[in-house]
Amino acid sequence: MKHVFSVRIGPVGFRVGSDWRAPIRQLAALYAGYPQPEDGVPDFTVRLFAQRPWRRVIRPAVMIGGDFMIPDAAPLPLAQGLLAAEMAMNLQMALGQRRYLLLHASAVERDGRVLLMTGESGSGKSTLAALLSQRGWRLMGDEFALIDPVTGLAHAFPRLVSLKNAAIAVAEAAMPQARFGPLLEGTPKGAIRHLVPDAAAVAAMDMPGKPALLLFPRFGFAPDIRDVAPGEVFMRLTQASTNYVAMGERGFDALTRLVLSIPAQAIDYPDTKHALAQVEALWEAL
Repeated sequence: MKHVFSVRIGPVGFRVGSDWRAPIRQLAALYAGYPQPEDGVPDFTVRLFAQRPWRRVIRPAVMIGGDFMIPDAAPLPLAQGLLAAEMAMNLQMALGQRRYLLLHASAVERDGRVLLMTGESGSGKSTLAALLSQRGWRLMGDEFALIDPVTGLAHAFPRLVSLKNAAIAVAEAAMPQARFGPLLEGTPKGAIRHLVPDAAAVAAMDMPGKPALLLFPRFGFAPDIRDVAPGEVFMRLTQASTNYVAMGERGFDALTRLVLSIPAQAIDYPDTKHALAQVEALWEAL
């Protein structure tokens, strides 16, 4: 395609091609400092394209494609081209990744041990991961946690952190020195702004960690902490994984080992101050 950008995020390389210059320029700026794919060969290819030639210039609409695509996916306006690129990379991982078991979760690391947080959209896992990265934790990922089915280790995938709606102001206030992408209004999920992981997270992204604690956060409730039984954890994580079924026995074995090897707890919290205190207390109690 006319405009191209390549990047490696953790162990996964991407090549993004676009009919428009703007999304590629934004990707290059926000992913500055990230390495290129190993040996120049990407694992996945992403395409941002116009469904009809005139859609490149008349009310430009960005279709998402690549090695894997959803044929009836609705296009996004060009002003949301960065979001389209991020969604397209998510799609390639969700449909094509077979080396790692994928969990829709955020992950942070401290002293070689990894905290995994998963939950429904709006649970606050992205916000908590971003805030913890300012409190001595290494950000390993926001969208996917990558679990090696052979070793059981979690591998970093430090993509841009997708902050939504009220979480944007919370992160901006807590991290005035951080780098953010443009504010994207009117997306299917409301307002979105991407947080760039700090240089330490990018520099250490080839270092895996051992999962040590799994949390199911839930925002908007009175503070509470509850143990989650292994059977329920397993069920929730099968729903949180985009490739569990496709990986077959390897996925089952990897998920079973993860569930049986680490404690899991659900936390309810009314605001991030309570949530951060809960996380730190649970971590210290390990």
